[in-house]
Amino acid sequence: MLIDRLTPKIRGLILDMDGVLWKDNVALVDLPSFFQRASDLNLIITLATNNATKSVRQYLEKIKGFGQVLQAWQIINSPMAVAAYLSKKYPSGGPIYIVGEDGITDAMESAGFYPAEKEVIAVVAGLDRKFTYEKLKKATMAIKHGALFIGTNPDPTFPAPEGNIPGAGSILAAIQTATGVDPIVMGKPEPFMFELAMQRMGLSPQESLVVGDRLDTDILGGQKAGCRTALVLSGISTHAEAQAWQPAPDIIAPDLAHILA
Repeated sequence: MLIDRLTPKIRGLILDMDGVLWKDNVALVDLPSFFQRASDLNLIITLATNNATKSVRQYLEKIKGFGQVLQAWQIINSPMAVAAYLSKKYPSGGPIYIVGEDGITDAMESAGFYPAEKEVIAVVAGLDRKFTYEKLKKATMAIKHGALFIGTNPDPTFPAPEGNIPGAGSILAAIQTATGVDPIVMGKPEPFMFELAMQRMGLSPQESLVVGDRLDTDILGGQKAGCRTALVLSGISTHAEAQAWQPAPDIIAPDLAHILA
């Protein structure tokens, strides 16, 4: 078993979703069998995704659709990191302009921030599959009038059954080009989500294995957080890219199931 090669013993897994558990609505491994195997090994699991399109409730429903039931505390997404950052700066909440989907709106509203188009304190941008020129214009004008520019994550693409399609990074790039302002990025490869996952699991970095399909977000972020890392080849990054990456991931596997096989 690949995970047995690591010492001290791994007690928890922090799993990416897109490219690790599934591509769009296609499971990449038998999820119930994997989670049962993890349970048999007494491994704690959290899921941490840069994908900001879905709320925690929606992710729980999606996972249930693959035959696996998880708890809300096991789901962490990049909008949660944005909400934590904004809450430190604006404890009372406030108006923000959102370029994104339900995941951002849900996390922001839970922290006391609400969607608006005028006199906003921040523009929060992520993957938006209904992105338009009008949204680009409104985000641009808000930032030019002093609003913070915060991005959920920098992923230029994400894996789908038809191939790698545009991700949040492509949206951020458009706004960045229009404003000349670099976004404050809160998702991977920044370590916040991994730190939150470890806090919820009650584990140290050396007891935690980050599993992802992207070297530049999952693996780099896990390494920044001090965790051990495993790259699966079922998503974005290739075996050749993994071999060239320094420092190398602790594990390189064809897919998630092979890590516990």
